[in-house]
Amino acid sequence: MHFPLLLTETAIEDPLIEEGLRRFLLVLSVSLGVATLSRALSWLRNIPYTLLLLLVGLGLATIDVRLINLSPELILFIFLPPLLFEAAWNIKWSNLKNDWLPIGLFAVVGVVICVGGLFLGLQQFAGASLATALLVGAGLSATDPVSVVALFRELGVDKRLTTLMEGESLFNDGVAVVAYNLLLGIALGVEQFDIPVTVSRFLVFVGIGVSIGSLIGFGISYLTQRFDLPLVEQSLTLVSAYGTYLVAEQLGGSGVIAVVTTGLILGNFGSRIGMSPRTRLSVSEFWDFVAFFVNSIVFLLIGDQVIFDGLIDNIGTILIAILVMSLARAVSIFGLSNISNWWDDSDITWQNQIVLWWGGLRGSVSVALALSVPESLPEREDIIAIIFGVMLFTLLVQGLTTKPLLQSLDLLGDQPLRQNFIQQIARRVALSRVLDELNDVKDNKTVDEEYCNYQIALVEGQLEEIQEDMRVQQRDNPELSEILISRLNESLVAIEADTYAQFIRAGYLKEEITPLLESLLEGEGGEKESQTSV
Repeated sequence: MHFPLLLTETAIEDPLIEEGLRRFLLVLSVSLGVATLSRALSWLRNIPYTLLLLLVGLGLATIDVRLINLSPELILFIFLPPLLFEAAWNIKWSNLKNDWLPIGLFAVVGVVICVGGLFLGLQQFAGASLATALLVGAGLSATDPVSVVALFRELGVDKRLTTLMEGESLFNDGVAVVAYNLLLGIALGVEQFDIPVTVSRFLVFVGIGVSIGSLIGFGISYLTQRFDLPLVEQSLTLVSAYGTYLVAEQLGGSGVIAVVTTGLILGNFGSRIGMSPRTRLSVSEFWDFVAFFVNSIVFLLIGDQVIFDGLIDNIGTILIAILVMSLARAVSIFGLSNISNWWDDSDITWQNQIVLWWGGLRGSVSVALALSVPESLPEREDIIAIIFGVMLFTLLVQGLTTKPLLQSLDLLGDQPLRQNFIQQIARRVALSRVLDELNDVKDNKTVDEEYCNYQIALVEGQLEEIQEDMRVQQRDNPELSEILISRLNESLVAIEADTYAQFIRAGYLKEEITPLLESLLEGEGGEKESQTSV
């Protein structure tokens, strides 16, 4: 009867488990404390909380306080899948589809340019060995603009710029990990570089990842059509994030690509056909929490892992790597953007190109690739130091100067105004729902009528103020009406899709019907755009 209890007591008394639990709670306390302070203190709000965590981690590293040994397995198998899934879940397929060419070029050709540029630059100007040049190039080819994207959302920067940066990072991470795995054998001297073999292996890696991700993503999408249980569906998405990664890696594919594929399918297809609005909101809030939780830990631990002696010993090579990587990034962004503009009329402005170039930060994936360099390689410590040094430069210097850059390029423009207008829309919708609830309570006579009338009068007064403020804003800025039209279109499509999902759950329909309004409203929007441009 008491056997499970005895097992639990024995496990807790194990000194290794107890020490691990203490360290984890310490990391959690520090990271969440810093993240809370960054919101509570006004003078810290201009610094993204992830960069503030990095600074605290660096502070702990200077006094040689090591919280947890950050291993590549911990990043790749524990931290990376939920971060990738959350980003893929929240990115709209329609936005991604509109910019598939520049994103694809940045994510694939951009990695090749970065690896090739660093390989040639480090060998030519720093005298680096073949292994160091190859692995540093592969490790630094993965972008991680978490801090920049968080800043974009806070400042209300144009959604298209956010999509370009986040879309590149999503697929770029997978390509960078695959590139690292392909180049590792060459760096160790156990394989020869052969373009056809390398390309075919790359296609196999990516193909298996996309296949596994699609299979799991569509499978869960159709499974959730049969029930509406928010907690179960949250759990299914969490299991799919980790399970997809592990299955794809086990079968010789790219776990990163697989997770991104699953997240895109569930976020854009599964949530629409298999989840009610309430469940969709619940799952989205759950993944917002997971991403905040994991990022809070990751950036603190990245700063805490820095070994300053290694940075000082390799300072010359680090400075050369920063310069070469910046030049390679410039060639990639400006060159590929112009190709995309010419080929597909992408219309990526020079201001957006500058932000994409400067916002290509390096983060957790680069750290994981650096730490996964085999210990048998003599240059291992130098490779780790170089990657860490460049990564710190991108996070601290580029990350902290992104907001002034946006202001100098006038990219914020009317975005704060649009953001305020969207907030007013949200307030109006929320208060309208509150008013409906108060009227229901009043009609049911469950609460004193005089009290209900008092509350109704308060809410109606607030609603009138909001309505008047919105009318003034629309009068002074007619372009804000587009936001209302866009929100209405999204609501109409969601209502139609939710209705089909209800019919499927009730057993009247056996398969999903493509929403009719989606294509009609998109076509109407395109016609209005063309008429406006004419």
